[in-house]
Amino acid sequence: MYIRFVTTGGTIDKIYFDALSRFEVGDSPIAAILAEGLAHIDYDVYSMFRKDSLELTDKDRQALREYIAGEDAAHFVISHGTDSMVETAKTLADIPDKRMVLTGSLSPARFKTTDAIFNVGMAVAAVQLVPPGAYIAMNGQVFAADRVKKNRAANRFEEI
Repeated sequence: MYIRFVTTGGTIDKIYFDALSRFEVGDSPIAAILAEGLAHIDYDVYSMFRKDSLELTDKDRQALREYIAGEDAAHFVISHGTDSMVETAKTLADIPDKRMVLTGSLSPARFKTTDAIFNVGMAVAAVQLVPPGAYIAMNGQVFAADRVKKNRAANRFEEI
């Protein structure tokens, strides 16, 4: 099975420079996460955006949708910022014959303590098992795009 990773930015890709939390969205750590995790899967990584998810627009979501719909690949893991991940998943949900799992992190992958590595692993497993559609893999769970919300107060994703 071949998996196309599409990176869009978000916390998983952030690089922080100082204690005042100045950051930029850097190169994606996805390939490093997969290598360090000894993942034996056929994949490639395509960088679509390098944006905080609050900066993603409907036009960006449409571009992502068109890209995925036009690709031969059937399995996609999309790294994405958590603040607008649900909106993007809903935009992708009805693309036929594609399995798309969005994931990200609540702390950057470059931090010593991060959920990024676990979430990427969850997304890799999920994309191999789910039926066609869009899903979110976060907090040790996999959610259908139309059955999830981010609980900002609790800093986690929950089923609705």
